[in-house]
Parts: sequence; structure tokens; C-alpha cells
Amino acid sequence: MGTAGDLASCLAREAEAVCRHYLSAGTRAGQYWVVGDTGNNKGRSLYVRLTGDRAGRWTDAATGQFGDLLDLIRESCGLIDFQDVADEARRYLSLPPAERETSSKTGPTNLPSPAPPSERARRLFAMGQPIDGTLADRYLRQRGILDGARYPALRFHPACYYRDLATGQMTPLPALLAAVTDAVGQLTGLHRTWLDRDGLGKAKVATPRRAIGGLLANAVRLQFPVDGPVPVMTAGEGLESVLSLAHVMPHMPMAAALSVNHLAALSLPPGTRRLYIAADADAAGRHGVDRLSRRAQALGILPLVLAPELGDYNEDLRQLGPERLTARLRDQLVSADAVALLPL
Repeated sequence: MGTAGDLASCLAREAEAVCRHYLSAGTRAGQYWVVGDTGNNKGRSLYVRLTGDRAGRWTDAATGQFGDLLDLIRESCGLIDFQDVADEARRYLSLPPAERETSSKTGPTNLPSPAPPSERARRLFAMGQPIDGTLADRYLRQRGILDGARYPALRFHPACYYRDLATGQMTPLPALLAAVTDAVGQLTGLHRTWLDRDGLGKAKVATPRRAIGGLLANAVRLQFPVDGPVPVMTAGEGLESVLSLAHVMPHMPMAAALSVNHLAALSLPPGTRRLYIAADADAAGRHGVDRLSRRAQALGILPLVLAPELGDYNEDLRQLGPERLTARLRDQLVSADAVALLPL
């Protein structure tokens, strides 16, 4: 029972019990356990198979995350090192503790309570450094985003652990970190983009982007005032798409919700009068835009949709250039906003 595969198989045989313990806010629906996310929030985005050959395998439809029950324990408990994940799985399964937990004088030591995902996100973000001159800065520049270093929400981690979901192998890789915050600026989660060590874009791994912590209703916020009202703002789905808009509108408050479902549920600050919604050119993106538009209207906020020429705004920035992107936005913004927020 020493390998990741052994532990995952043992957990899978008790899949429903594991879900009831770590995802108690969920419910059983047929052959699946359904819950909002790995942070144990209510909802139906994350589903765990409870029976058959794929028992214990889960997918979060909102974030694209997936894995086995070891991954679920890692995310729900806010653990960083794989050894800590294995220790927690052993504790749950009532297996003998790993050797490092045992003292010859005192016997097994008590493990500290696992940190919640939001605390894990805060710890990991605190380990990061400003991105200026780092691989993260180089990566964004390759994407046409030349001023990423000016955003406090972005940091660089030179050795952020990536876990291969198929093998369980943990590999330290450089990563771009993006802080997810709530409407009052409190960090609730973290988005990670793992990077190629040679500066050749994203790391060559199966899922180079993952998020942890409390994402629902929250976002990566750029250019928001420290305090005071936000009368006009823009919200979009992808981080790089929103960063591309911020590149040509450096004074517009921006929020990257990181997924279609999270965009639809985004919490809007009080005092907002106009909300520009940056749509991606696909059916899923339009669904998120429609849902957020209806919510904004119910709050007395005027929703206005911004549409890219290509697939998203990062494609527009890279392939069409900032001047053409600016010109297209000038045609879509309210005239007063275009004068105030776009360069002449």
C-alpha cells in the first residue's frame, strides 16, 4: 500500500464514503456524487463516479480539472506536497502512518488539520515573486501582453509542484500565479499556468492550467481601485483574454472569471453602472454572457457585450495588433468610456 496507485484504488473502493467525508455539501445522483467544486461548495459542476471501473474518477465541468480521489483529497484539503496527500489518505483509510510520522519515543504524532483550499492558495501566492524579468513575464510577452509586471495579482513561482494525474508523479515546474479575489479584495483562490523551463510557452503537460480555492463569484481582478466605487468595469472568461484587453485599456477595471460558469456567477461591486462583458466566440461563451447579462440587469446595471474579431481577445491582440483591437473597441464602447479609457 505504498504507491499512489495502491492508495487511489483503495479509496475508489469506498468512493461514496470518501465523497461524503470530503465533499459533504454534495449529493448522490445515480452513479455519481455531485457537488459545486473541490472546495465543497454547493452546486453541480463537479461529479465523481461512484461505481464501475472508473469509480473515484472526477471532473469539474466548470474549471476543466479532473483526477482520482487522491487529487480530490489534495484539492479539498489544500495540501501542497504529495507526501501530505498520501498521509491524509492513509489517515482516512486507517492505514499505518508513513515512517516520517512516527517517533520512537512518542509513537505516531498528531497531524495538523489540513488547510482549506483558500489558505493553500494564499500560502502558494505568498511564495511567489514579482514577475518582472521572469519566465512568467517572458511568457506573457510572447502572448503580446507587454506590461504584465504592473499587476499585483500576478506572481511567478520558479518551482510550483505539478502532479501528473495519470501517474501521480510530482514535478516542480515554473508557473505564472494569478490571485483570485472576492468583491472586497480578499484572496480566495489561485490560478496556475505551468511554463516550459526553456521559455517556449506553456509546460508540455496534460493540463498546464489549474485553479484551486474559492472561485465561484470571484475573479482575477486587474486595475481595480483600492477602495471606492467601480462605476464601469469589464468582465471576461480567460485570464490572457482579459489581460489583452487590459493592455489596450490600462485604466479599465477588469475581472477574469476563469470559466464560463464562473463568469455567469461573478459578484459585481456595488455602484457599478455599466458592465462590459468580453465574450469568447463560441457557444459556451455566449451562454455565460447571457446569464451574467440577466443578473446585471436585475441589479440595475447596464450590460454591454464586447465581441472579438477572432476566437478571443488574445488572438486579436497577437494576430491583428493593438491598434486594430483599440479601433474595434472604440466602436463598441459607450462614447464617454471610449474617450476616457482608450488611447487617442
